[in-house]
Amino acid sequence: MKMEWTPQQDGLREILTLLKESQSPDTATQRTVQQKLEELNKYPDFNNYLMFVLTKLNSEDEPTRSLSGLILKNNVRTHYNNLQVNVTNFVKNECLQAVGDPSPLIRATVGILITTIASKGDLSSWPELLPALCTMLDSQDYNVCEGAFGALQKICEDSAEALDADTTNRPLEILIPKFLQFFNHSSPKIRSYAIGCVNQFITHRAKALMSHIDSFLTNLFHVATDDDPEVRKNVCRALVMLLEVRLDRLIPQIENIIEYMLVRTQDGDEGVALEACEFWLSLAEQPVCRNVLGPYLSRLIPVLVRSMKYSEIDIILLKGDVEEDESVPDRDEDIRPRFHKSKTTIKANSTTQNGTNPENGTVETDDDFDDGDDGDDGSLSDWNLRKCSAAALDVLANVFREDLLPILTPILKETLFHQDWNIKESGILALGAIAEGCMSGMINYLPELIPYLFSCLNDKKALVRAITCWTLSRYSHWVVSQPHDLYLKPLMTELLKKILDGNKRVQEAACSAFATLEEEACTELVPYLGFILETLVFAFSKYQHKNLLILYDAIGTLADSVGHHLNKPDFINMLMPPLIQKWNILKDEDKDLFPLLECLSSIATALQSGFLPYCEPVYCRCVSLVQHTLYLQMANLQNPDQFDAPDKDFMIVALDLLSGLAEGLDGHIEKLVQNSNIMELLHHCMQDSMPEVRQSSFALLGDLTKACFQHVRPRIPDFLPILGQNLNPEYISVCNNATWAIGEISIKFGAETRHYIPLVLSQLIEIINRPNTPKTLSENTAITIGRLGFVCPHDVAPMLQQFVRQWCISLRNIRDNEEKDNAFRGMCQMIQLNPGGVVNDFIFFCDAVASWITPKDDLKEAFIKILHSFKTQVGPENWRRFSDQFPPQLNERLSQLYGI
Repeated sequence: MKMEWTPQQDGLREILTLLKESQSPDTATQRTVQQKLEELNKYPDFNNYLMFVLTKLNSEDEPTRSLSGLILKNNVRTHYNNLQVNVTNFVKNECLQAVGDPSPLIRATVGILITTIASKGDLSSWPELLPALCTMLDSQDYNVCEGAFGALQKICEDSAEALDADTTNRPLEILIPKFLQFFNHSSPKIRSYAIGCVNQFITHRAKALMSHIDSFLTNLFHVATDDDPEVRKNVCRALVMLLEVRLDRLIPQIENIIEYMLVRTQDGDEGVALEACEFWLSLAEQPVCRNVLGPYLSRLIPVLVRSMKYSEIDIILLKGDVEEDESVPDRDEDIRPRFHKSKTTIKANSTTQNGTNPENGTVETDDDFDDGDDGDDGSLSDWNLRKCSAAALDVLANVFREDLLPILTPILKETLFHQDWNIKESGILALGAIAEGCMSGMINYLPELIPYLFSCLNDKKALVRAITCWTLSRYSHWVVSQPHDLYLKPLMTELLKKILDGNKRVQEAACSAFATLEEEACTELVPYLGFILETLVFAFSKYQHKNLLILYDAIGTLADSVGHHLNKPDFINMLMPPLIQKWNILKDEDKDLFPLLECLSSIATALQSGFLPYCEPVYCRCVSLVQHTLYLQMANLQNPDQFDAPDKDFMIVALDLLSGLAEGLDGHIEKLVQNSNIMELLHHCMQDSMPEVRQSSFALLGDLTKACFQHVRPRIPDFLPILGQNLNPEYISVCNNATWAIGEISIKFGAETRHYIPLVLSQLIEIINRPNTPKTLSENTAITIGRLGFVCPHDVAPMLQQFVRQWCISLRNIRDNEEKDNAFRGMCQMIQLNPGGVVNDFIFFCDAVASWITPKDDLKEAFIKILHSFKTQVGPENWRRFSDQFPPQLNERLSQLYGI
């Protein structure tokens, strides 16, 4: 039975008036319209009117009809479950009638509406949808076929998994063969839709697609050289995804595919070239890359380097002809949203040999090119062919290493010294891209190249100066290892000059490059600190909004790199006034606080007592930021309609800065903690649903435990159970900080910790024995277990056998310090109480003990006692057999250190 519904003319007029008014540029009018539309939602058939305007009211202009459909779509999305059945049915019916509307805009709007209904109500509640669309694909009317395909592509995007699920009888089994028939349709738009639909199922490895994989490939190769760029783009996209999920099916054709992608990477349409260029990035990750791509390198590398040139449109968008723009204020849309990257809050027990923290790791390749290579802003911050080609060259350099250089060297010689600035710029980018992979092969050329790059920093083209900063930063590891007068001093001097360049892009590139140099050089920069600070502080008065944010990062990184060497009155008086001035100007809801708080956090840790004059206002503001965010979150949970969810980054960065203060000021923070409600707030933060908030709060808890335990102590019954619940290695950094905080608390709490050992010990043992536990986490876990054994040996020793081997392996590589000392004292006490627990793994204990360089005298005595009593117990013959298994170095260390 067909449902009859007809609109009343008054209602129709009212809605059309609203639709017209909503297109007004005046915001007040728009707000009024918005309110009226919300009120109309109370009438059940309001949505029928919207549907009628979209599909039946041909007398109206298309934008108004389309707008009606989009308002209906929003209503469906927000109120779907409250819609009356007859309204939903009316809308569904009308949608199917209108799929083939003569207007492309109306067809597209109907397609969006169909997808929204399908995803809100799930496919099973609209069983006639897919069969109807499938039938329409065969229609002789182009509009019907194209409209049905448009709707299907959106459904495939939004509901890919549902289409391949048993609950929906796997409609894909019918859809995939159907789509494949359309790969050779006469209309390029239909061909493109058909491939686009199938592409949605590649990464899911949908069963229906995998069973038709051969037919898919045959059809794909058939349209590989299609005249239409959208079709070629979809073919390239399909091959890139197949490379990751079904390499086995591509291998027989891999030579043809590589030939094809070489041509497509040079396609006249940049969108196609970009999709094709992704192929090289993906292929580099496959183990077969070296074998299959080796023969093509001499043709591929020149193509990639050519693609690294700025296109003419890039140069226009980048205002590449504007050299001096430092006094032009930034527009808000030029500043990309900056996501807080938690950097201070992965708490390791400062024990790793090389002092680096694997989880604070280095920048991933793609990020490097997506962020740092050419300091793009605005319209060009998106991934483009230039960046993709540079990233591809980088990953290929990591696969082929020096073997790339015979092909690259002549290209670099030609491009680096080219008269055309744009070609020269692309050569400098290529030189930076290969820095990591080809480093050992480049070493012979660097004494010549680095001074040449210094000269490029003074090129008259700003884009050349900017890329040169980045490329030099990629070689900063080598620069730091050479005599300072030859390279480090000139590099530092030149980069500092560029930090004060008249061009904003160059300022940005120089600041980022200098931050990289700071990380490499660390305390090597101490002799030049005065000079560095003068420049960075001068930049404050010079920089526009966007670059100020990068300047904060350079200053924070400097503080991380030189540490307490910054704590000199002259340096403090230079650095702090401009930072505090910015701090006072910024409002609590201004996102510019993130980089400033991060920067101050690094400075507080470095300056230690030197930060005292500034600590009170900074501390109070951080506490109020945490409190305000928690308050907004509470409001949002109670009234989600009235209050938006807050941006928790404010809270995370404030917690991190409080950690920096606690660590830097040590006992001096006690008074501030006493006069605030931070412990109460911390209790809430530790239970937050967002892992990053918990991670930062556990870090702060550990730091406050070290700095002023008297304020932590009364809250231990609240805090320790929460720490125990967070010993979950799924969230590595959260788990790491919870583990570290438990260790810090146990050392201060002493024997009283015993009540809480059942809450944490079994999880810690599980974590240390898990395969693939990251190094920092296993070291932290071992130290915390050792500390628990130190303060409560009777409670931990009975479990010794379950963890002693992994414990010894985890701690054999860390340097001597306080935490290692605590942990080994705990181990010695546990062995004395339960010697049987170590018997099977005694060789591991010997190895761990031998890793000490200079244990304290009483600890050394404890080691000697355990080693000698073990030797006495087994008897000389057994000991000789046992120690014959030791590597010679270990025997030597044990006899040297402990006379055994």
